[in-house]
Amino acid sequence: MQRARLPFRALAVLGLATTLAACGFNRKSEPPPLGETFGAGDTYSRTYAVPPASACEATRRALLGQGYVIGKASDDALQATKSFQPESDVHTQLNVRATCLQQPGGGAIVFVNAVQDRYVLNTSVKSASVGVSMLGSVSLPIGTSGGDLVRVATNTVQNEDFYRRFFERVAAFIPSTEGLGPEPPPAMFETLPDPEPPAPLDPLVDPDTPEPH
Repeated sequence: MQRARLPFRALAVLGLATTLAACGFNRKSEPPPLGETFGAGDTYSRTYAVPPASACEATRRALLGQGYVIGKASDDALQATKSFQPESDVHTQLNVRATCLQQPGGGAIVFVNAVQDRYVLNTSVKSASVGVSMLGSVSLPIGTSGGDLVRVATNTVQNEDFYRRFFERVAAFIPSTEGLGPEPPPAMFETLPDPEPPAPLDPLVDPDTPEPH
């Protein structure tokens, strides 16, 4: 008995479909850029049981207590910077930005982002031309130099311990009695009114004389 043969075109289509299916199974998911996953962690935010203006004021005081210079400040946002020099020719600046927003259920949520800029000192030595007989013109350094700071790197601080300690300092400046709950209920008793004084007696009537019937 002779087998039924598939047409050449059908075999080619079947082979292409099998190849595409194998590629689909072997394809690996593309990793997120630079590890950014938009997770549900709260590394960059904390909630406080105070109004946004009070939360931003506590944030401002926490930064001032650590040597930061406040650039811009309002009731709902602020910026601060602090400079470091880990090496003689390396300068680092930490820029902190905070935003304080109202929570739907009361209180405030504070978002903080820290960006670190790294600068390198670029020096250049000035020289002058001096005329020398038999040798012509010779360039010699004159001893003065100028330097410029050139930014070579910028990155967002992602250290969780850094933000944890920062928010702990903010919590230390949060007012302890403001916005912690509703006002206490009124007293459960009422003040009674003063008793009315007795009516004055008629001086022409003797109180001991019985009334006529």
